[in-house]
Amino acid sequence: MQTYEIPAHIISDETDNITNLLIERVKATPKLPLYAEQDANGIWVDITAEDFQKRVVALAKGMIASGVQPGQAVAIMSRTRFEWSLIDFAIWYAGAVSVPVYETSAPAQLEWILSNSDSVALWIESQEHQDRYNQIKASTPLVRNVWRIDNDAVDRLIESGLEVTDEQVEKRRSAAGLADLATIIYTSGTTGKPKGCELTHRGFVELSRNAQIELPEVLWEGTSTLLFLPLAHVFARFIEVIAVHVGVKVGHQPDAKNVGPGMVSFKPNFLLAVPRVFEKVYNTAEQKAEAAGKGKIFHKAVDVAIAWSRANEAGRVPAKLNLQHKLFDALVYKKLRAAMGGNVKFAISGGGPLGERLGHFYRAIGLTVLEGYGLTETTAPATIGRPNNVKIGKVGYALPGTSVKIADDGEILLGGYNLLRGYWRNPEATAETITDGWLHTGDIGELDETGFLQITGRKKELLVTAGGKNVAPAPLEDPLRANPLIGQAVVIGDRQPFIAAIISLDAEMLPIWLANNGGDKTMTVAEASKSKLVLDEVQRAVDQVNVSVSKAESIRKFVIIQSELTEESGHLTPSLKIKRAQVLKDFSPVVDEIYGTGPSTVEAAVNG
Repeated sequence: MQTYEIPAHIISDETDNITNLLIERVKATPKLPLYAEQDANGIWVDITAEDFQKRVVALAKGMIASGVQPGQAVAIMSRTRFEWSLIDFAIWYAGAVSVPVYETSAPAQLEWILSNSDSVALWIESQEHQDRYNQIKASTPLVRNVWRIDNDAVDRLIESGLEVTDEQVEKRRSAAGLADLATIIYTSGTTGKPKGCELTHRGFVELSRNAQIELPEVLWEGTSTLLFLPLAHVFARFIEVIAVHVGVKVGHQPDAKNVGPGMVSFKPNFLLAVPRVFEKVYNTAEQKAEAAGKGKIFHKAVDVAIAWSRANEAGRVPAKLNLQHKLFDALVYKKLRAAMGGNVKFAISGGGPLGERLGHFYRAIGLTVLEGYGLTETTAPATIGRPNNVKIGKVGYALPGTSVKIADDGEILLGGYNLLRGYWRNPEATAETITDGWLHTGDIGELDETGFLQITGRKKELLVTAGGKNVAPAPLEDPLRANPLIGQAVVIGDRQPFIAAIISLDAEMLPIWLANNGGDKTMTVAEASKSKLVLDEVQRAVDQVNVSVSKAESIRKFVIIQSELTEESGHLTPSLKIKRAQVLKDFSPVVDEIYGTGPSTVEAAVNG
């Protein structure tokens, strides 16, 4: 077995908890902006550390006055917005446990989380959320209060807590220690009911303090980030906490369609996103260049960027390449940086592989993407690249206080202070997942001689063809999704004679691509799935992927389905992971057609 670990730089006092990070921040820099909210005119208005703390305490008093008791669960169902962070910290100040719920959750999912966690109160954002809750209200009798953000619930609850004293809040706030439960985060899950991960104050506190020391170029007092990932996800949640510890100003963007304008107006210094976001930024820039008749210039700029980054990695950049890089920086790269606000120098990417090509491209235009790896069970990051030590295509190395081990079968095991305490009311799952202090991730990977981790597949998703060839879907799916036309790609072939793929189109990019390539931009996704122009482009993307793998691993057939694979359709998790079993179930006729066990009406086939 290979093992790599780094000792913790800081070991906190056992009486510490997350709220201490806010107290320390206010004491150090009371006037430093911790948050900014957009007013009615779109202007960002700063909220200082001391002002944020005052609002947190006032809201905590309101929750205490409402009857929330120490250790009880309070759920939050909302898009990413300032009130999410305010409510989260107020729950901890009240001595309670926060339970995030994805704002896209169906009534049945909401019912499961509220009832399984014994939540006594629920924060929602809108009437739409209220309608969903009303459908399952009778099944969640423990929920005594439902507070709605867009109905002035925050202000009204603050008013109701005016008689609660500061001493009462302080007693509640200080009662929890590092070992105590801070939050129960339910895994979005690709199969079965979500499991509640019991995350302690220790994981957030120790990870925040140690990560800052390791990433001083990214995380420093006075820097800023625009948060647009769901705060129900552990990745964004950890950033929420470490931002308070470090003194990072956070802006929230609840609408994915406004992320671009939000970056331009907020001008963040660093970003965090899943790989799909970086793919979208690249694809949008490419298609805009094509539409403006500057496609050749853009593609030349991309080729130069990737070559320049690779040459830098090798330690020698030819003079001509340097000149080309400077030229395209003036013509292309600076415009891309401006589209992200102009100040972004670093980005943290997690949730899947970014891909070597995009990693080199972004680094060359002035945005170093630090790939990281972690799970809900590890309070987000366990490994990450460092600004001065990046290996593109790998997800960094262990953060201080965490350990990585590769089991004999290739499974990645993780250890450290950031591990979950267990699965809520699920001792069987806890015993199955954690053995001898090591978390079995279910992912397959490799450690190099310097401790850098590379993810090579998912243990349960390895496909074994009828010929006995083991094939990991991700290395085939990820580069396909990088194509602007392709929304999702699901590689199949377990116990089948060859590998194939089910492909959905990207409805947002489709009209732009069609307009740039001589097609009818009014074409629907269903119509495009049968279009020769579209089929030929997908064929080209498949051919590109097949070049990098053996014949046994290559995609021999594909089908473009007539609908999108989305979270709303039930085929993606909120963190955009494919629910493979659900796709195979819902599109079983397509699978039958591909392998000749059903009607022969497949729209597209690749034989090789």
